[in-house]
Amino acid sequence: MKELKFWNELQKTWQLLRQKAQDLSSLLSEEDAETVAFVESELSVLARELKKAHIELFLNGPYDQSDVTLIISAGTGGVDAQDWAEMLLRMYLRYAEKRGWKTSIIEKIAANEAGIKSAMVSVKGTLVYGYLKNEHGVHRLVRLSPFNAKNLRQTSFALVEVLPVIPLEKVAIAEKDLKVDTFRSSGAGGQNVNKTESAVRITHLPTGIIVACQNERSQVQNRAYAMQILLGKLTQRMQEEHKGRVEELKGGYKEAGWSNQIRSYVLQPYTMVKDHRTDVETSQAHDVLDGDLDLFIEQNLVKLFQGMTSDK
Repeated sequence: MKELKFWNELQKTWQLLRQKAQDLSSLLSEEDAETVAFVESELSVLARELKKAHIELFLNGPYDQSDVTLIISAGTGGVDAQDWAEMLLRMYLRYAEKRGWKTSIIEKIAANEAGIKSAMVSVKGTLVYGYLKNEHGVHRLVRLSPFNAKNLRQTSFALVEVLPVIPLEKVAIAEKDLKVDTFRSSGAGGQNVNKTESAVRITHLPTGIIVACQNERSQVQNRAYAMQILLGKLTQRMQEEHKGRVEELKGGYKEAGWSNQIRSYVLQPYTMVKDHRTDVETSQAHDVLDGDLDLFIEQNLVKLFQGMTSDK
């Protein structure tokens, strides 16, 4: 029903865009300056709306309609990296808010001095995975560090994982492939938390992927959520392996690693955000960190669609 509603609304959008284009076309014969200025302004708006509708038309992958579990982890860079992870968390929460998506922080592990070690966020809405899937990867920050006495320029990293939420009934994982451990939660406590072994850690033996969940009060709930995260990680790995095989055949595959960041955010000595996959950049770094990600997300999707068309 969710998917049907989306396609019905997208069809209405295209109909409205066509009607708007026809209305503007009928005004092109007018020669007065005021009408010409109005048409030019409306054409600019129409072009932006058309680009968005075109992108959504192509977001028809198997998981593009899915909600997302977003995981942000501090990487290399010490306290700066932990602070950077919290900055990224705020950036994605603001982006989701602008798109009208619902978010809830499932788990946030605070660092000792500043920032966070990691955070897990549930994001629900229309085409969440479709829009966020290319944000998966390493994000690099360059700035004058506020956490050292000499205020030196420092580079730090954080990893963003974008996992589609897949209903458990849609995928079967053999129990023999799972190792399930239970332990006491390390959360804030309460009547039940920290007093029983409600936290769950699941290891997928064939791949070695480990996921844990301790935010819920019951072991059953934590296991269900851990399984959802595991399915998302397995799906992400399969997609990366498929992409890796394709890139390898083209001669361009590189192993994913901390040196292969997808985007750099430079705050000192100048401001710039650059996406290394599309070479799109902007000097409005503070707007980007405030959730203005459309430029990068849309350009990555356009590049993806162009690649799909050329492959065909």
